[in-house]
Formats: sequence, C-alpha cells, structure tokens
Amino acid sequence: MPDSTIVSETRSELGSPRRRALIAAGLCAALPIGCASRPLGQPEALAQGIVWQVDDDHLDPRGDWDRLGVTDLLVQWTAVDDLSFLPGTATHRKSRLAGLATSEHLPDWTRIAGEPWARNIIVGLAGRFDETTARARVARLIAQSKQLATVLPPGHIDGYYFPVEVDPSWAGARALGPLLEQLPRPLWISVYENSNIGGPALADWLTRWLPPDVGIFLQDGCGVGVRGPATARIYADALAARRGKERTRIIAEAFRPAQKGAFRPATAAELAPQLLAYRGYRVYLFDGPHYVSAQLVRDLLEEAARR
Repeated sequence: MPDSTIVSETRSELGSPRRRALIAAGLCAALPIGCASRPLGQPEALAQGIVWQVDDDHLDPRGDWDRLGVTDLLVQWTAVDDLSFLPGTATHRKSRLAGLATSEHLPDWTRIAGEPWARNIIVGLAGRFDETTARARVARLIAQSKQLATVLPPGHIDGYYFPVEVDPSWAGARALGPLLEQLPRPLWISVYENSNIGGPALADWLTRWLPPDVGIFLQDGCGVGVRGPATARIYADALAARRGKERTRIIAEAFRPAQKGAFRPATAAELAPQLLAYRGYRVYLFDGPHYVSAQLVRDLLEEAARR
C-alpha cells in the first residue's frame, strides 16, 4: 500500500469508494460463468467470489470464504505502479519495454490456485493506486496489461480484468473502448456511480462506448452509503437488461465508514442484506483479505440462517 504521506496527498483524488476503503484499511492495519459449489447444509451460496488487491502488505491471502459458497477469485491487479507480482515478468523484453519490473516479494500463486475459493481466477492486469494517474496513463496500462496476459499465474484462468475503474464523471472514458479491444477475452471492468443517476442512465452511458463483449462488475455503493441493497439490485437489473446477465456481476462492498475518514469491516447484520438482495447474480466480496474475516464468515452464515 502507499505510505501515509502519499495517502494524505491523494485521498481527495480517489473517486472510487473501493480505493478509499482499501487505503484506509491499509493505514489502520499499518464470459462463461463457473459453477459455484455450496458448503454442506447451506441451501444457497451467499457469495460466489472475493476480490483481492495485491500489494506488498497483502501477498498471502488466507480465509475460509468458501464456506459462503465462494469459488471465484478476482485479483485486482497483477502489476501496480509499474511493479509486477508475477514471476518472470522482467525476463520478457516486451515487458521491460512497457516499463514493468518484478517485485522482490511474490505471492505463492501455486498455493493460492489450490484454495477452494480460487477454483476460478479472473486475472487483474496493470493498474495504478491513484485513480487520476491511472486514467491519465490508460494507454500505458493497456500496453503493460498485454504483456502481463502472456505471463499468467497457475490455476484455472476464467477471464481478465482491466483495473481502471470507470464512472460517468470521467469525461475521457470513451477513449477506453477502442483500447480494450487489444486485451484478451473474457474481459471485465468495474463501474461505480456516486450521483444516483439511476440504473438505466448508467447502462445507457456504458453502452455508448463500451465494447458489447466486455463484462461489468457493478460496485454496489453500499459501503459508503451511496445507496442501499434494493437500489443496487435495480442498478444491476438495468445493466443486465442492456448488456446481458452473463456479463453483469456485482461487487458487494464489505466495509463501512469509521471515524476520521477510516473504514471498518461491515457487520454481518449490515452485509447480509446486500448478499441476500443480489441473489441470482454472481456476487464478489470486496475485499476478502482486508474486510472478510473468519469471524465475519461465521456471523454471516448465522445471520442468513435467521432471515
């Protein structure tokens, strides 16, 4: 994660609630659809995936998220700020030309691929911690992403994710559409919307520039109180009606605001309504290693059983 000096200077620029929540968590801590298995005795999976943001402080994700029904791992990125977390990146001449270096410390990708919550892996490509910088350098990130896609981690690769998040306030989003044509498929991006323009308007905006075969992860907005689960479901339904349900998935924000701009894990009573409202969609918890502890998993199972 960025150091505290960088965080204090850039927090106001980070429009995505997910970025703000992960930075705050770091400070406090200092398109085919796969089949989700269900734990014994659980009538329906509460979630199908988790998100993992790779950084120097979070290289070893561990959890029992499979108890919720999770089988999918969405890796936020495999390179960030020109530093790759995939072995061998720097040995590829094109990767060096794209400005990628390999981190001295790497995740145990083989161990991760064997986890029950990582049976299907969506590989995040090249990103930046700072959203403004990411959007300004999107062409460079596309070039880096093309090289990362040639050096994949082990496991069942279920698709690719380009981690420059979009929202309707980004005037330059239209330029992203043609650039995405250069990346492998199945391909996903994520979208957030903080002004409550409504699901149909968001779907219209995306359809005007996003290639039709690119899938959408909708950030639900519940983590920062932009909307509640019922409204988030309406947004998802609008996207699915325009782009297809098979290309529409939901990111359930598993955090809530705390004091002084920080964020805390959501409680089971707060998070369960999100997961129950989104049934019928593939739902990914953001973010597993930061916010979804073993205790929260237990509490969620108990909370869902009571409802």
